[in-house]
Amino acid sequence: MSHSTQTGEIHVPILARVEGEGALDIRIEGGRIEALKLRIFEPPRLFEKLLEGRSTQDVIDSVARICGICPVAYQLSAVAAIESILGVTPTPWVEAMRRVMYCGEWLQSHSLHIHLLAAPDFLGYDSAPAMAKDHPDEVRRGLRLQALGNEIIRIFGGRSVHPVGLCPGGFFHAPDAATIEALRKRLAEGLEEARELIAWTAGLPLPEDDQDFVSVSLRHPQDYPITAGRIVSDQGLDLDPTDFTQRFREFQVPHSTALHAQLDGHPYLVGPLARLNNNLGRLPADLRRLLSELGVTFPSRNMFHSVVARAVEIHVALAEALRLTEDYAPTAEPRVEAPARAGAGVGCTEAPRGILWHRYALDDEARVVEARIVPPTSQNQARMEEDLAASLTRFGLERDDDALRLHGEMVIRNYDPCISCATHFLDFHAWRK
Repeated sequence: MSHSTQTGEIHVPILARVEGEGALDIRIEGGRIEALKLRIFEPPRLFEKLLEGRSTQDVIDSVARICGICPVAYQLSAVAAIESILGVTPTPWVEAMRRVMYCGEWLQSHSLHIHLLAAPDFLGYDSAPAMAKDHPDEVRRGLRLQALGNEIIRIFGGRSVHPVGLCPGGFFHAPDAATIEALRKRLAEGLEEARELIAWTAGLPLPEDDQDFVSVSLRHPQDYPITAGRIVSDQGLDLDPTDFTQRFREFQVPHSTALHAQLDGHPYLVGPLARLNNNLGRLPADLRRLLSELGVTFPSRNMFHSVVARAVEIHVALAEALRLTEDYAPTAEPRVEAPARAGAGVGCTEAPRGILWHRYALDDEARVVEARIVPPTSQNQARMEEDLAASLTRFGLERDDDALRLHGEMVIRNYDPCISCATHFLDFHAWRK
């Protein structure tokens, strides 16, 4: 049933193109949103408790299972925390190749989101297969770039899903020179496609929906932030990741099994748009010129510019992987020793969806005593609810329920939410008075 003035409910059996389980409830009274809840009812997975008593290698291999799309992010946040406890300093070769591996994850995740999850919304299709009938070249490009990202992860991790190549102090093996040479040819081809992709996303019919929000990301002294940096905001925050809990607070809300988070008591944004807003100056000059020529201005207050930010970051990932593998030579020592030591440490990296913060406490045998993981989508949940209320109001609450549901789904998909580490929306309810 579709209506715009009577009291009623809408039940949507499944919302495609997001991961996980959840629902969206809205109550409209007198032409205003009086209540909005992004309900997450997927059972807690208890990963942090399951890590207690585990060895450091078990932690690295286990956290990869939290997310099939972002396993590298979980592994590298974990390994950063663990190495800080063990007093391990990886070699420059290890640091560089870990960044390459992470670039692979950005590449595959962003390509999947842009071409298969987000673009159908902006082009008026209900699915990627339907879009592919009219835009086959664009979908094939997305699949090529995603496959290239997966290949990078496989080269360093042994496999592209739940990789097993990382260890405290480095990698279990170093790829041979011929493998990297072949990869570099594909990276160069992908870089040309990335420039085309930026132009394509900039030309999509994106809604105009400027809002006020706080952008939070890492910032590195020289590089576009991926594997390390200080936590910053566009409102002046500049924080060492070890001090995260001094300003950020997680809390439970009755309608969600996933925690919400606030910065100094307010919602905030993490992810590609926040990163680009805070790190525009870290982009190469030619990439900044391209954005200027295309007429897309960053920093941006339009959340729908996230899709352009993802395309920009695909270019960043490909260019970084090429730069870091130039004159590649496999190292004879892909890892350094990591003797057991007790203590506590923090790791924070930029997952495709935003900052991913880990903290571990280890005993004398380097087994986990305590673990805490703050994923990006849980940090974005309060911001998503804030965005939904503002965007739906601007869209027009007088529209019928089907139109409001579709717009609400598009807003949520724009965040590429991963609450399971992701969420599947099974029900949408709208009450009107």
